[in-house]
Amino acid sequence: MGNIVFVARVLSVIAMLFFFAALWPKNSWAEKKFSVLALGDSTTAGTPGFFSPAEKPPQGDGDVRSQYAYWILQKHPAWTVWNRGVRGWRSDQILKRFQREVVTYNPDVVVVLAGVNDLHQGFSAEHVESNLRKIYDVALAKKAVILACTILPYNESTALVKQEMARVNEWIRALSQERGFLFCDTYAALNDPANPGNLIGTPDGIHPDIEGYRKMGEAIEVVLATSPPSAV
Repeated sequence: MGNIVFVARVLSVIAMLFFFAALWPKNSWAEKKFSVLALGDSTTAGTPGFFSPAEKPPQGDGDVRSQYAYWILQKHPAWTVWNRGVRGWRSDQILKRFQREVVTYNPDVVVVLAGVNDLHQGFSAEHVESNLRKIYDVALAKKAVILACTILPYNESTALVKQEMARVNEWIRALSQERGFLFCDTYAALNDPANPGNLIGTPDGIHPDIEGYRKMGEAIEVVLATSPPSAV
């Protein structure tokens, strides 16, 4: 008889836990449907394995696994993720395109990853920061949530580029905290701990391999899936 009473009490407690869990406010958008505009250069497009829909409309072309958007959708097929990356573009070019893209797609969230081509071509950290600030301002004006990403490392970068990249990435981190943006340290996700400043996996010394794009997608997905409703 005592065992029956004990089991009944345990079942009662479990039932109460499920009841209150159902009433507890959700802390993420993991199960919600929303749209993401992925804005950037080749590391958003999926180079070298994939041409984004912005480069080869309407669906893109190549190995779909070679883009971080693919890996986000593997976790959340109900989400909409538009890959609008274009290889070779600098932050000023992305800014010009974004003003049109954000109106066309009207996303809930904008993932911004830009600046590596600027630094590679000799533009300063200030140049990148100025354009990123303008991109963020456009997104805010359109009521989109910003997810700011750090610039990815690449193996062929010079010491000066590495220095400027570190400066921009720290600026992105600090500004995100100051202005309440979502933030993802994509640099850290792909940085090779055995060879800092280099990609942990790359087919060409410049871009991530498929495994790298998977790591990017998972890092960004975690930020989106665990963000409070007030943020997204």
